[in-house]
Amino acid sequence: MRVRPLLIFAFLVFGEIVRGEASSTPLPYYTEPTFTPLWFDEMPEDLHEIPSFSLTDQSGQTINQEQLKGNIYIANFFFTACPGICPKMTANLQGIQESFANEPLVKILSHSVAPSVDTVKQLKDYAERNEIDGTKWHLLTGSQESIYTLARKSYFADKAIGFNKSTQEFLHTENLLLIDSEGRIRGVYNGIRSLDMQRLSTDIHTLLKETKANS
Repeated sequence: MRVRPLLIFAFLVFGEIVRGEASSTPLPYYTEPTFTPLWFDEMPEDLHEIPSFSLTDQSGQTINQEQLKGNIYIANFFFTACPGICPKMTANLQGIQESFANEPLVKILSHSVAPSVDTVKQLKDYAERNEIDGTKWHLLTGSQESIYTLARKSYFADKAIGFNKSTQEFLHTENLLLIDSEGRIRGVYNGIRSLDMQRLSTDIHTLLKETKANS
């Protein structure tokens, strides 16, 4: 198999991450656009969760909460023609894909912010070019209104500055969000920074330990 330069970079960045271990410190919860970390002695009943959604991935499969039940996942926002931050985010997420290739509970959801252009076929071609495993990593398309509302109101993808923007204002963010098996935000990371990706890998191990202990 031909290994592309971006994938080589991902392997180099993640050389130590493959051997990462869970932290003994519980992960916080993030419940609003400022991403203030919160820990609870007792879980509140109205804790923020990602609401119901239904989108389509690169294989034409519908992806919703039912498919993700019991899994943890990393969410991000991209578009296939992006020449800037997206290739670096994709390379870093390739490292996550490789590091957790044998962990079926870990998924990746990449939401297109240009869904009118990023059709199922376009996403499939992108997945093939970037050696994306469709059983683990779903490239998602749907209506712009549904994706942008989900991004800004649920994932707080633009942080506080984007919470009140309309679905017509373009969304472009390097944020990655770590979501637990109950649909709650447990981590926020800059998807183009190596140190943040190392922190993400450690946090995935920590959340996996928590998930398995509670199952």
